[in-house]
Amino acid sequence: MALDKFKDKKFFSHLSLLLILVVICVVLTIVRPTFLSYKNIFNLLRSMSITGFIAIGMTFVIITGGIDLSVGSVVGFSSVMCGILMKEMGWAVLPALLANLFLCLLVGLLNGVLIHFGKLPEFIATLGTMQMLRGLAMLVTNGRLISGLPASFTDFAQMKILGLPSLCVVWLLVILLAAYLLKYSTYGRNIYAIGSNKEASRLSGIKLGTTICTTYMFNALCACIAGILLTARVTSAQPSAGEGYEMQAIAAAVIGGASLSGAEGSVVGTVIGAVIMAVLTNGGNLLGINSFIIDIVIGGLIVIAVLIEKNKVKR
Repeated sequence: MALDKFKDKKFFSHLSLLLILVVICVVLTIVRPTFLSYKNIFNLLRSMSITGFIAIGMTFVIITGGIDLSVGSVVGFSSVMCGILMKEMGWAVLPALLANLFLCLLVGLLNGVLIHFGKLPEFIATLGTMQMLRGLAMLVTNGRLISGLPASFTDFAQMKILGLPSLCVVWLLVILLAAYLLKYSTYGRNIYAIGSNKEASRLSGIKLGTTICTTYMFNALCACIAGILLTARVTSAQPSAGEGYEMQAIAAAVIGGASLSGAEGSVVGTVIGAVIMAVLTNGGNLLGINSFIIDIVIGGLIVIAVLIEKNKVKR
């Protein structure tokens, strides 16, 4: 059994990523001992949980061979809906959150319908919804943030559960759910099959429309949760929230081993990729490195990861 694991390509890929993460952490600890302080680790866990949600949903989409550029705007839309429903319309927290989740699920459904039934390329369909959602968020708020949200809502983001940030605990629950779906459910096997060959999947009886729409709905749901938790953390609803998050999500998935050609990717790999990105950003801040330089490094990692994946395909 152990030998089989060592022969497993995913096992080696995850092990390599973990080693890279360990090396980065060791170097940062030597250069800046405060990196391993409880306060810094706590803040690191909170910050990476937000983009981590989006990266999980994006992994599902990428495995099908698709892409979703609208998730950052879904985060902003979700944040705005929290402000409008709770503050301006006076809704209780739970009904407001449920309505928010429902609206974002509709956004995911719209993406799936445009892509599968409308035959639009994933890039064009989700680019369109990205622009529409961001414009809608700006329109209904006039570009202003909404503060004064209920304390029962914002206090959750400051809580600790078993010594961990509450945001991180929620992320861990979503990780477990996503890992189970990919590995043990029929749905998980179906999205890998679709990413490998859509026509063969259709001929084998897989309902392409249902599976693709469900995948984009799950992705939108993850982005919606990220928007809700981000709003609770910063204690205000911001129409600009989530800008650039789509690229961070794609980067985490690709660095974690997901193939933009489809049929490859895992929750474990994406989580490690998200942690590597968060550690690089956090370490750069501790070292006083210009944030633009960190963006360049992360962009380089994406290019390297794609080149490695292309080389594997050729071999």
